[in-house]
Amino acid sequence: MSTARSARFRSSRLMVLFVVLLCTAAACAAPGTPLTATTTPAWPPAGGRGPCTVSRTTDVAVPMRDGIVLRADIYRPATTRPVPVILYRTQYDKNTAQVQPFRFQSPDWFASHCYLVVTEDIRGVYASGGTFSEFTHDQNDGYDSVEWAAQLPGSNGKVGMYGSSYVGATQWLAAEAAPPHLATIVPTNTSSDYYQGWNYEDGAFRLNFVEPWAMGDLAVAAARRRGDTAAAAELDHAYKSDIAGLLRFTPYDRLTPFQPENPAVAPWFFDWIRHRTADDFWRQWAPNQYYPKITIPVLDFEGWYDAFLNGGVQNFTGMVAGAGSSFARANQRMVIGPWDHIGWGRPGSTEAPKLKELGPIASSPINDLMLAWWDHYLKGMNNGIGTGNDRVDYFQMGSNTWHTTTGWPLPGTQTTPMYLSSGGHANTGDGDGVLTTIPAAPTTPADRYRYDPTNPVPSAGGHSCCSVEGVGTQGPYDQRQVEQRPDVLTYTTDPLTHDTDITGPMSLTLYAASSAPDTDWTAKVDVVHPDGSVVNLNNGIQRAGFRDSLSRPSPIAPGQVYRYTINVWPTSYLTRAGDRIRLEVSSSDFPQFDPNPNTGDWLGDSTRTQPADQTILHDAAHPSVLLLPIVPVTREPAGLPSAPTH
Repeated sequence: MSTARSARFRSSRLMVLFVVLLCTAAACAAPGTPLTATTTPAWPPAGGRGPCTVSRTTDVAVPMRDGIVLRADIYRPATTRPVPVILYRTQYDKNTAQVQPFRFQSPDWFASHCYLVVTEDIRGVYASGGTFSEFTHDQNDGYDSVEWAAQLPGSNGKVGMYGSSYVGATQWLAAEAAPPHLATIVPTNTSSDYYQGWNYEDGAFRLNFVEPWAMGDLAVAAARRRGDTAAAAELDHAYKSDIAGLLRFTPYDRLTPFQPENPAVAPWFFDWIRHRTADDFWRQWAPNQYYPKITIPVLDFEGWYDAFLNGGVQNFTGMVAGAGSSFARANQRMVIGPWDHIGWGRPGSTEAPKLKELGPIASSPINDLMLAWWDHYLKGMNNGIGTGNDRVDYFQMGSNTWHTTTGWPLPGTQTTPMYLSSGGHANTGDGDGVLTTIPAAPTTPADRYRYDPTNPVPSAGGHSCCSVEGVGTQGPYDQRQVEQRPDVLTYTTDPLTHDTDITGPMSLTLYAASSAPDTDWTAKVDVVHPDGSVVNLNNGIQRAGFRDSLSRPSPIAPGQVYRYTINVWPTSYLTRAGDRIRLEVSSSDFPQFDPNPNTGDWLGDSTRTQPADQTILHDAAHPSVLLLPIVPVTREPAGLPSAPTH
């Protein structure tokens, strides 16, 4: 990396540390405009710009193969040399480009580093023509947009992509179509499957994410684009005035603001409700079905509390194992930081308070690292990127340090069993449930509770998205209030005698019986600090009917004991001597997930509910056990001095 480039990176990072206020409309109107004494400090910072001056052309026509015209803005650097193209395809307005809240630098900033930058509205929203339908068109439209961008005057023929959440999905969907000029993608906070880990999770509907997202971000923009001002106003009002009440509305297929009788408003939402299993409807788009067709390097960014963390990890491991070329398999990289879906650690971002307390060390390096990535793979610069070895950069919470390794799970990880046990009264945080390395005794009494879907356990953080004010949360939160409920069982270790590094995926093998023909089982792994605070590391859920198959659910026999595996999403946390590890077990996590009605139906097309009497077994014949990924700790971790930028 050149001295000048390194200086620009340092300048950019220092500017990030001092940015503390949201931008005003005036400051945001012209990305890259230098701040004056009368301007509110803003994100993105003006520092770190490249040598090229930039001009912008708006609403350029991008023809698709079926005649529909999309619209794009082009940020063109002033240079006589051919340069790569960076393409950003969004449903969230090409003019905003996910700069706020405190995420990406502006397209103008990237273009100043001598890239042609194209921001494009996807089909049917904002400036682009056609009819919006989530996922439906983004393989073909992505292919066509990449190839169109590669032919722009001044292009060197290489195209990269970037963007977060659904803008990450547009990258994978384009890569699935294998456009010949697509050279790399940088998908952020996005998944490997749009059934599992996006709309549903092990059979449960991701209610707190899907409904507000569909209502507040998708349906309103589509209604405005087609000129349906009445529908747009109704959706916007419902989202802003009563989203908490709407999350309790059943059945979901009659959700009033989506006007189920009007197929123009949100037919895609009702498709999601009808397709509640992992069928061909979802497989046609899932990135994990296409790894052998994808032959490009990928830089994945994820967060420990992000809504799509599990899928992002699968994208990395799946490409390492099964990408369509040896070059691609050897040039994958994943960065996982202490972030939720929206908060990226910057001073003005809106993440959970406990994440914000981590300070500047936790800020995402995405802009500088992404630029270095493009410089190597699109411009051929020898800057430390692309050594031919897959790489994982991750933030270890607890020690609050960055680390670099190869492979996932981490080399040397020891899967450690922690067995559940109790005297039959594990209910609440004050119960007698324990976690121990000693295998289950021949006979121990079972734990019992009643789960009532009309009074579900409230969500307190976790890998949700996206927090609506006053409704649901994402990230780490103190769990003590939730643990006061009798329908929450807790199992806790003795105080740890030494520091313990928990890094990787977790799982719970649970032997359980229910009085219902279907129900849910939830698991949450926490760290209990000596001051009594209880902080969640991550969580999982298993719908009983989906215990054996996500595509072919089957009922359970009331009263019969079944063995369930609950996938608890990954974490990285250095627990300290004196901390304790705790497991919470229950049957609901609302509104993160839809409450199971315990009837064998589901609330997507039914309103019937009934209570269920739940039994958790943990004797020798039914060894319920939490499997933790323990990385041996021989000394205080020697972390990187800051987040990696190359």
